[in-house]
Amino acid sequence: MVIVLKKNITQDEKKKLQDFLGEQNFRTNEIIGEETTIIAAVGKLKMDPREVAILPGVDRVIPISKPYKMASREFKPENTVVAIPNNRGQVVRVGGQRITAIAGPCAVESREQMLSVAARVAASGAVMLRGGAYKPRTSPYAFQGLGEEGLKLLKEAGEAYGLPVVTEIVASEYIPVMKDYVDVYQVGARNMQNFELLKRLGKLNKPVILKRGLCATIEEWLMSAEYLLSSGTEDVILCERGIRTYERATRNTLDLSAIPVLRELTHLPIIVDPSHAVGVRDKVAPMGLAAIAAGADGIIVEVHCNPDKALSDGAQSLYPVQFDKLMRDIEALAPVVGKEVSHIRQDRPEVRVVEDRKSSAGRIVCAYSGKRGAYAEQAISRYFDVDADSLAVDSFRSIFQSVVDGRADYGMVPIENSLAGSVYENYDNLAQFGDVSIVAAVTLRIEHSLLGIKGATVDSIKNVYSHPQGLAQCSKFLSENRNWNKIDAISTATAATMVAEKGSVENAAIASAVNAKYYNLEVLRENIEDDPRNYTRFVIIAANYIGTSKKGVESPENETDLAFRCQRSAGVQPNMASFVFCVKNEPGALYSCLGIFQQYKLNLTRLESRPIPGQPWRYWFYADAELKTEDRKSAEYVSTILEDLKRTAEDVRLLGVYAEGGK
Repeated sequence: MVIVLKKNITQDEKKKLQDFLGEQNFRTNEIIGEETTIIAAVGKLKMDPREVAILPGVDRVIPISKPYKMASREFKPENTVVAIPNNRGQVVRVGGQRITAIAGPCAVESREQMLSVAARVAASGAVMLRGGAYKPRTSPYAFQGLGEEGLKLLKEAGEAYGLPVVTEIVASEYIPVMKDYVDVYQVGARNMQNFELLKRLGKLNKPVILKRGLCATIEEWLMSAEYLLSSGTEDVILCERGIRTYERATRNTLDLSAIPVLRELTHLPIIVDPSHAVGVRDKVAPMGLAAIAAGADGIIVEVHCNPDKALSDGAQSLYPVQFDKLMRDIEALAPVVGKEVSHIRQDRPEVRVVEDRKSSAGRIVCAYSGKRGAYAEQAISRYFDVDADSLAVDSFRSIFQSVVDGRADYGMVPIENSLAGSVYENYDNLAQFGDVSIVAAVTLRIEHSLLGIKGATVDSIKNVYSHPQGLAQCSKFLSENRNWNKIDAISTATAATMVAEKGSVENAAIASAVNAKYYNLEVLRENIEDDPRNYTRFVIIAANYIGTSKKGVESPENETDLAFRCQRSAGVQPNMASFVFCVKNEPGALYSCLGIFQQYKLNLTRLESRPIPGQPWRYWFYADAELKTEDRKSAEYVSTILEDLKRTAEDVRLLGVYAEGGK
């Protein structure tokens, strides 16, 4: 059973509770969360749970019917996300809305081999490096691995490219030599029910990938995970790698049906190993894609630069070019399943936060969608006081990806326009990219002009290019010329580029007048927007997984701590907090959530709803709340609001605490 403790429980009350449970032959494990502290009591229930519920300091008791207690959804309804720091100040997360790729050779063979493989898989999108230093082989005469020397080579290659390392542990006596080299332990199929090994691994409190046994049922697999969880670690990743069946066409039978089954039974993240499942190189990629489509949180695959000469499992190892194609296919599939692909941040010499906008040290990079002259680029110039390099990308989604990847320190994202309304695509991006947060906001006056090449006139125009928002904001002007074809562009600046490149007097663009200078165009009409009170609100996003040390971080920052850290050094006091939440499927659920904001007397300046991908008739709600003056300095205040929302909503995330406005 799970015992949820009251916040004001004393140490004496907690000790009496644990003593009582010990007398009833329960093994206990205390888990301290961001909002609540619980005690997991594992044992045979021979008493009325109400005897525990009435004890001092106990908030409530949740009986668990499954034989696996801590791994069950009853114990923890929300999905676990395993956080693994690398040596670039980034935290790689497995689970949630991310797709994680782990790649590398079956066995560590040499320094040259590991460095070359690590370089190739990192460039293609892997975020962790796998490789075996100790190899449990069917034949005693097969290559058994390089041992500690292999661990050193694996770690060196991983650190060279910012990849945490994953390697298999074959026996508990190797723990002392492995602990300084390994970021994630892997328990192989043969050791899934080596319970003494699992208990010792659990006490290390390091992430563990637990592979399914050759003939194990799902329940037996989860019971093995229970050994790890009950021994101390909270970070267990399940790995489906195929099971032994009557079929002989492939090495094993990959049980992808286990993924949706596990989703209902456990909160633990699930990855898939298609390499060991099928055992044949050309079948690995399609099964890896199928795993993502089925809902897996990631894949772990074998990649070798020269698999024909590999000392272990060469037949199932992908060539680097095959892995690269697989990752590009996964990138294309990710939006369909409502997830994002994790990426390792580039090794930039310095990572800056928003307070540096008033510092002269170094240049910052801010990504925006479109071409030179876009309104977003003007917003960058207006907001950042120091020289900022503007990085042009080709879509709103690419802004977010650039920030996550580390190609940009910040992203300038349009979120709403005073006339045309919300930019819904970016609300969806904020929900999907859990690795970014809003750190600031700026509002820009939008003044549209009609631009054409030299010699063009209003009468010669047949086609008008602009961003859909730009077309909507000039609807009155466009209605006066109904014969014009209105053509969407990625941005207003892109529209200006297209008109310049086409070089025809029949084409015009709706964009800022500054684009006329950039692209050798003429301003045919100025101020053509429907209303002079035309403003676009931009939010500035930054990665929220960045630690304070290049050596890595012990754990990711608390949501509110990160948000307030991004404001402190500049002396900027945040006045806005943005949330995204999903309500429970019950009467009055939205009313109850909105009541939290009323309870704290917060003014909601915006409330939007967006469909949740893959969940028909269910919605995310986005709320912008104005912080009260006396509470703007308090991270604890926002944490309390967030905590109450989490108790009321089904799912909730703090998008950011920030200062609204320009400079």
